[in-house]
Amino acid sequence: MKKIIFLLCCLCHAQVWAAHAYSLGDTAKYPANFTSFAYADPMAKPGGELILPNPDRRTSFDSFNPFIIKGTPAAGLGALMFESLGTMSLDETATMYGLLASDIAVAPDGKSVTFTLNAKARFNNGDVVTAQDVKHSFDTLNSKLAAPQYTSQLADVAGVDVLDAKTIRYRFKTANREMPQIVGSLPVFSHKWGGGQPLDKIALEKPITSGPYRIADYKLGRSISYQRRADYWGKDLPTRLGQYNFDRVTYRYYQDEVAKLEAFKAGEFDFITEYSARNWARQYQGPKFRRGDILKRELRHHNSSGMQGYVLNLRKPQFADIRVRQALGLALDFEWLNRQLFYSQYTRLNSFYANGELAASGKPSEAELALLKPLAKDLPPAVFGELPAPPNTDRLPNGAPGSLRDNLRQARELLKQAGWTYRDGALRNAKGDAFTFEILDDGGAMARVFPPLARNLAKLGITAKLRNIDFALYQRRLDNFDFDVTVLRFPDVQSPGQELLDYYGSKAADVKGSSNVIGIKNPAIDALINHVLAAPNRTAQITAVHALDRALLAGYYIIPHWYSATHRVAWRDRFAMPKVMPLYYQAGDWMLATWWVK
Repeated sequence: MKKIIFLLCCLCHAQVWAAHAYSLGDTAKYPANFTSFAYADPMAKPGGELILPNPDRRTSFDSFNPFIIKGTPAAGLGALMFESLGTMSLDETATMYGLLASDIAVAPDGKSVTFTLNAKARFNNGDVVTAQDVKHSFDTLNSKLAAPQYTSQLADVAGVDVLDAKTIRYRFKTANREMPQIVGSLPVFSHKWGGGQPLDKIALEKPITSGPYRIADYKLGRSISYQRRADYWGKDLPTRLGQYNFDRVTYRYYQDEVAKLEAFKAGEFDFITEYSARNWARQYQGPKFRRGDILKRELRHHNSSGMQGYVLNLRKPQFADIRVRQALGLALDFEWLNRQLFYSQYTRLNSFYANGELAASGKPSEAELALLKPLAKDLPPAVFGELPAPPNTDRLPNGAPGSLRDNLRQARELLKQAGWTYRDGALRNAKGDAFTFEILDDGGAMARVFPPLARNLAKLGITAKLRNIDFALYQRRLDNFDFDVTVLRFPDVQSPGQELLDYYGSKAADVKGSSNVIGIKNPAIDALINHVLAAPNRTAQITAVHALDRALLAGYYIIPHWYSATHRVAWRDRFAMPKVMPLYYQAGDWMLATWWVK
């Protein structure tokens, strides 16, 4: 029987959440009787094998446990094996539909949510998925043994109650509209996984999970294959129909991007997403592309871009002064990079949420000012004016011609105001210390992009050096905040929420392994994050995100990079895809979930 529908009244109008779904928008797109998502084809033919490369710069793996800091987990675990109570639609900004749960009921006061498990749900060892397994998963992820981002996101959970074998209730400390989706999106695994070992001791024990695949075989650090479960319990669910169609999925690991690209062109794997503009322009050509054996496409998306850039570690004294951070940004000549290195494929980032309605622009609205003004003592004055354009060497904000020389003059004046002057062959502070720093990287594409920035900084008397290390050591140093500057991409989310505490919240700044690698400790940022979390509807959420965006940009915590509104992908011509594309998606994830062998 369906749970009672949850009726929430706010701002003098009603919003109704159907029991099959929970939306932070006005209504869920798909009704209770929907059969499949529009971007999945129910007629897709299961079968065949898909071979993929390591999806990021991790060149090896040594663990099947993706929930701890220690070790490097194998690719594909999250998508193919671990399921949650609900799953998000790629057609909407923030709507969760039932997966392991058949019913979702949020209390009228918004301070609890109750999930009823699907009676058919089974783990890959044949066990029934129970509410006790769900609670065990929550307790494990919310412990000190798990990666710290989980405890940050779950800080508002007051308790978890197992009502019966199929029913579980989460209680919240405050009414937070996002919390039902956060707890509903947590991975669920059997209490038998690991045989009673502590979470941080579980490494190569195959996960006992409910997802459509199980681990078939692997060569440690080199490859891993997943076999589609013939007994998969959820294949006919509306949230699964037409998805995960490959009988076998294999990931092969390559030691560098050059080897990976050459392996793709040689036919060693099937699909690739290209992040290098230079490679896209120059390397994706040849007889196989001309014959159509390999297809090359740019797929439009509507994702909020997320922020990418040079991240400055505020724990380092040379970056403590906001004028210094602003000056460093003036040394990045994006226009030159875009012309000379990127084939004019990129747009400069001027928001933590570019390419969508979440990006701040122009002057703050009255609604934004109502959030910002009470926090004025902890915010730079620039927050209250026109959103400044990023430094430009082609044109000034007034339309007059610009130049790198002009930008570096501004930078030199800002550095002087902050106590840094050029003498004895270097930029030095009052103590005589030279301004030097290291950019930490794990062998990615920055090797080509960094030298122009270093040359510009050298004109100011600043010495910047690039240090490349392997991914495992790189991740360890990030977890311990042991770096000066690094390059990171913050996730593109369509409905920012609890994860903001981990990325920008003051408490996370002192928690090793957290995502607040910048080290932001600002009560105004904390307050604006709370406004985002407490927003009663999408309109209020957008206003709060705009205000937060302004505050983050005005702090000059990151030297912003660039973005593209398309996914650059190529694949061997042996696959079919649904006719309808989603709005908000990552190309590799969508391909893995919804394509099939022709």
